[in-house]
Amino acid sequence: MTDRPHKRRKPCALHQKKKVSSRSGWISSNWSGYARTGTQNQYRRISAEWTVPYVLPSTRNTYSSAWIGIDGFENSSLIQTGTGHDWIQGKPSYYAWWEILPDAETIIPHPVSPGHRIRAVIAKLTRKTWCITLTNLTLGWTFRTIQYYSGPQSSAEWIVEAPTVGSSIASMARLTPVTFNLCRLNGQSPAFCTSQKGIMVQGQGIVSIPGAPNRCKDGFTVRRKT
Repeated sequence: MTDRPHKRRKPCALHQKKKVSSRSGWISSNWSGYARTGTQNQYRRISAEWTVPYVLPSTRNTYSSAWIGIDGFENSSLIQTGTGHDWIQGKPSYYAWWEILPDAETIIPHPVSPGHRIRAVIAKLTRKTWCITLTNLTLGWTFRTIQYYSGPQSSAEWIVEAPTVGSSIASMARLTPVTFNLCRLNGQSPAFCTSQKGIMVQGQGIVSIPGAPNRCKDGFTVRRKT
């Protein structure tokens, strides 16, 4: 595990989402992955597993996160947890975190390295209390925290992101592919489909794009476009 980023990152809010079509999904300047939308109070539990990617060298500071969350897609609330993979001052940086908007992320004080297998779960306990759990299956540690959250519970996401650092969206880190699998929503397969897929576009180019759902429709791979 290398040092954490020297700049505190801002909350992982969605920026500039735009619907492409009912069949081809949506685009964003900072998110790529899959998102499900529903009615208020519909989503009470989300989970997934992924392998921490490798960050490739860059000539400048670059940032990225892989995470799961509830809300944030069509509202300003969001509860989430995941891993960070940045290239800072000529070195890679890997770490785990959780976050509830509008607060900035909280670093989880346990080691994370590329190739580690991560399992994340966010589950509603009572009307306004939630449990965030992140497990490093490779090293065997588990972090758990109980937090107050009162968002609408109307969307759910599995995302690779270019986070906001300072006052602007950061340059997306060059990553090896990130594969989400064993994704669950309310304890069942999300049954992913193409219309739920989001592509990250910055400037005039595609930066990050998820592939088609796997055969079970409970997983997919996000690839960084170089």
